[in-house]
Amino acid sequence: MPLLFGELSGFPSWVPVVLLVSLSFIVGFLARLILLRFIRYWQNRDRKLFKSLEKHLSGSMFFFFPLMLINVGVNYINIHPDTLYFITNTLNVFIILSFCSVLIRLTNVAQDMLYIRYDINISNNLRARKIRTQIIYVKKVVIVILVLFCLSLILLSFPGVRKFGTTILAGAGVAGIIIGFALQKSLVNLFAGIQIAFTQPIKIDDAVVVEKEWGWIEEINLTYVVVRIWDLRRLVLPITYFTENPFQNWTRNNAQILGTVFLYVDYSMPVEPLRRHFEKILSETRLWDQETQVLQVTDTTEKTMTIRMLMTAQNSPIAFDLRCYVREKMIEFIQQNYPQSLPQVRATLTDSAGDSTDRAAIPPSAHE
Repeated sequence: MPLLFGELSGFPSWVPVVLLVSLSFIVGFLARLILLRFIRYWQNRDRKLFKSLEKHLSGSMFFFFPLMLINVGVNYINIHPDTLYFITNTLNVFIILSFCSVLIRLTNVAQDMLYIRYDINISNNLRARKIRTQIIYVKKVVIVILVLFCLSLILLSFPGVRKFGTTILAGAGVAGIIIGFALQKSLVNLFAGIQIAFTQPIKIDDAVVVEKEWGWIEEINLTYVVVRIWDLRRLVLPITYFTENPFQNWTRNNAQILGTVFLYVDYSMPVEPLRRHFEKILSETRLWDQETQVLQVTDTTEKTMTIRMLMTAQNSPIAFDLRCYVREKMIEFIQQNYPQSLPQVRATLTDSAGDSTDRAAIPPSAHE
C-alpha cells in the first residue's frame, strides 16, 4: 500500500501529520455541513423530526467524521510502528467515545418524538403522563447501558485487558458478590425506579403531598425524585421514599382536582343566597370545568357555622386558582350584602349591682 503522505521530500516528518489532520477536519466539516443541509431540506416534510436531529446531532458529528478519516489516513503515513500503535489505540478510544455520544443524542431525538406524540399540555393527560414517566426512566437506563458498553469496548481495545479476560471471567462470581454488597443501596434504588416506572404510584406532573409539602412531580431520575413545591422550592427525595412511605397522590387516576373552600359565618347568615351566588361565580369563570358544584353546611360550633363549597377543575394549578377566586368573591358578597353575618362574639355584661344585661351580638372589634 503506497504511502501518500510519508514521502514528501524536503519537509519535516511532522508535516504529513499536520496535513492529514487538517484535511480530515476540512472534509469532516464539509460532510457535517452537507448532512445538516440535507436535514434542513427534509424539515419541510417532517419538521419536528429533522429539527430535533439538527438540534442534537449538530455538535456530536463534528468530531466523529474527522476521527474516522484520521484513523484511515494514518495508515498511509510513514510512522514508527510503536508510535503508530499508540496513535491507532488513542484514535479508537476517541472514535468509540464519539460514537457513544452520537447514540446518546439519538436517544434524545427519540424522546423528543415520543414527547410530541404524548403531549401533557392537554386537560386529560393521564395516559400521556404514564407514557412519559416510562420514557424518561427507560431512556436513563439505556444511556447507562450505552456508557457501560462503550467503556467495555474501550477496555477491550487494549491487548492487556483481553489477555486477562479469562482470569476476570473466572473471578466474576466472587467479584459480583463483592460489588453487589458495595452497591447495595444503588441497586435498591435502581430496582425501585424500575418498579415506579411500570407500576407508577407516581407519574410526571402528578400532584402529591409528601413530607407535609404540596407540589408536583418534576423529575424521576435513577436514584432520586424532584418534587416542585407550590412556592417553587424543590424537594429532593430518594426514589425508595415512594415505595417505602405513604404519601398523597391527588392525580393518581386523572388530572381532575376537587377543590374545597370553607367559610365561617354567623348563624344569622341565610344559606340560600350564598348557594345562588356560588353558582353564579362558577358559571362566570373559565377555571371551573362545569362538572361539580356543591355548597353545604358541614359543621357548627357555639359561635359559627361552617359552609363548605366543592368544585372541580381540570388540574391542580387551576384548582388552586379557582379556590382563591371563589373564596375572594364569596367574602366580598357577604361583606357587601350581609355584613352583620360575619363571625361575631356573644357575651353577657354584668353591672356592679349584680344585674345582667344580654347583648345578642358584639362584633369582635367592639370595646367595653
